[in-house]
Amino acid sequence: MLEKLREIICDYANISPEEITEETNIRRDLALDSLSLVNLAVAIEEEFELEIPDRAVVGIETVADVIAIIEEYKDED
Repeated sequence: MLEKLREIICDYANISPEEITEETNIRRDLALDSLSLVNLAVAIEEEFELEIPDRAVVGIETVADVIAIIEEYKDED
């Protein structure tokens, strides 16, 4: 899952995939603004075929948070 997330995140951040770890902070380390974060969430929803509520997107800080959200909402399908 991390590899796929790296690919998606690299579309929104000017960073190489090797630099992205589960501890990477989405806002601070990748310098993504709110709009980019929403667009990233939409791309993740499409890739993993799930729906992430807005309240969950607001709480995203790290790549590990994204993985946890995917796992949580993927199970709801």
